[in-house]
Amino acid sequence: MNGMNEMLTIAKYRDRWPDQRLVICVFNNQDLNQVTWEQRVLAGDPKFPGTQQIPDFPAARFAELVGLHGLKIDRPDDLADAWAESFNAGRPTVLEVVVDPEIPPLPPHITTTQAKKMAQAMMEGDPERAGVMEKAMREKLREFLPGR
Repeated sequence: MNGMNEMLTIAKYRDRWPDQRLVICVFNNQDLNQVTWEQRVLAGDPKFPGTQQIPDFPAARFAELVGLHGLKIDRPDDLADAWAESFNAGRPTVLEVVVDPEIPPLPPHITTTQAKKMAQAMMEGDPERAGVMEKAMREKLREFLPGR
C-alpha cells in the first residue's frame, strides 16, 4: 500500500547498491485485493466497491518517471520474458502484472470456517460473486486433474 513511496526510496538509494537487480512485482487488479479477501473469508463480508476498488494506477510508468525500469504485462505468455528482462535491466524494475480480481488467492488448504465465511460473503450480495465462484471452482478442480 506504500508502493509509490517505496519506489521513491529505491530510486533515491539505489546507486549505493553494487548489484542493482531488484524486482518488485505489482499485481494490478484495481482492487485492494488482500483486504477484500480477508473481509470475505475472515468476516463473511461481501466486497464493498466504495472502499476496495482503486483506479488503474500505472505502476510501471511511475517507476520509469522516477528512474527505475518499468514493465507492464497483461498476457500470461509474456511473463517469463518479462522476468528475464527485469533481472537483466541493470537497475531496479517494477514488473506490473495485470491480474483478475475475481480469482481468489486461495492457499493450498482452506479451513472450513474460511469456506463458510466466503460462502456467506457471496450469499450476502458480493458484486463479483458469479465470477469469484466460477474461477475458485475452476482453480480447485485443476488441483485434482491428472498431470497437474
